[in-house]
Amino acid sequence: MPEISNKGKSMPASPIRKLVPYAEKAKKEGRTVYHLNIGQPDIETPEIMLSAIKNADIKTIEYSHSAGNESYRKKLAGYYRSYDIAVNPENELIITTGGSEALLIAMMSCFNPGDEVIIPEPFYANYNGFANAAEVIVKPVRSFIENGFALPSVKDFENQITRKTRGIILCNPGNPTGSLYSRSELESLKGLVLQYDLFLLSDEVYREFCYDDKPYVSVMHLKGIENNVVLLDSISKRYSACGARIGALISKNKELMNVALKFAQARLSPPTYGQIGAEAAIGTPAAYFKKVKKEYTERRDFVVQALNEMEGVLCPKPSGAFYCIARLPIDNSDTFCQWLLEKFNHNNQTVMLAPATGFYSSPGAGIDEVRIAYVLKKEDLKKAMECLDAALKVYPGRTVSLVQV
Repeated sequence: MPEISNKGKSMPASPIRKLVPYAEKAKKEGRTVYHLNIGQPDIETPEIMLSAIKNADIKTIEYSHSAGNESYRKKLAGYYRSYDIAVNPENELIITTGGSEALLIAMMSCFNPGDEVIIPEPFYANYNGFANAAEVIVKPVRSFIENGFALPSVKDFENQITRKTRGIILCNPGNPTGSLYSRSELESLKGLVLQYDLFLLSDEVYREFCYDDKPYVSVMHLKGIENNVVLLDSISKRYSACGARIGALISKNKELMNVALKFAQARLSPPTYGQIGAEAAIGTPAAYFKKVKKEYTERRDFVVQALNEMEGVLCPKPSGAFYCIARLPIDNSDTFCQWLLEKFNHNNQTVMLAPATGFYSSPGAGIDEVRIAYVLKKEDLKKAMECLDAALKVYPGRTVSLVQV
């Protein structure tokens, strides 16, 4: 039998999805499973988007331009202008098959095999997978739960720089922490980017979800590093349209965009119906986002309060996205999350969480932390928190609390 590739063997499993078989078994056994493990919102997709897809007058589903439909690119450029981000739809914007493809194309366009990129951890788990596919080495710089996962200092970033360092990757607002970087935090990195001539890639798919009147600041708002900056985006969370698989890669760097387009041409084109829906969705009324933001704020406030009222639990209040990371009084988050699905039962219910170990690159980090996606209605979140509280009281691997709440 032929041997599979070393790259395939080293490809990390998704910490978000690897427990799915246990959840499926729990459901077959008749238990209700509250899914807080994955960022799949239960918010309805805007009707304007669904109608455009349903009513598309298409006789043949043709390839689009490799950079995406021109009409969509022009409208999307208008969307970015509303955030004070100037984008030329002709040569500064490529539509991708989800934000995932945008990240992968960006990595392959910016970095060579063996190059190093610095990423604040914990970070979106698939960054490890994309880096593996692009043969890029991730150099993590730690952020900590005690200060709400604030952006590490410039010195912390600089300590990770070697002759192989080619870039920095950020997620703002952040997945999995819900952290929201301020202008001053982002400005602090600008000198480092210029000094070492680095690419600065920023995943900003959660910009609609900034709370407590805190502003969204894009890396494209930073002056003087335009040719270093790459913006990565997706409609998945903005319009609760994860399955549409439409993202975007944006940069002022013309050479980079010419290279990225070659990768886009190699995969031919992004999805036709996803682009049709995404173009229509730009017309989504402001009232939709106002309602959604209010809903997520209420969910966040409930979940964070409920967590911090549990004995031995610490959870900082996130300022963006719809995730939080909680430190639990447990021995091992991977073991605990599997135990919840395999052996725990509270009124014939249980909860599915994502072990935080998969969001770190440093060995052993996140061992007592979990990521929680507050993407369910408040009634279900209440039941899920009741399950978690009950589980922590009987979990065999419970540890002595190190945090006084």
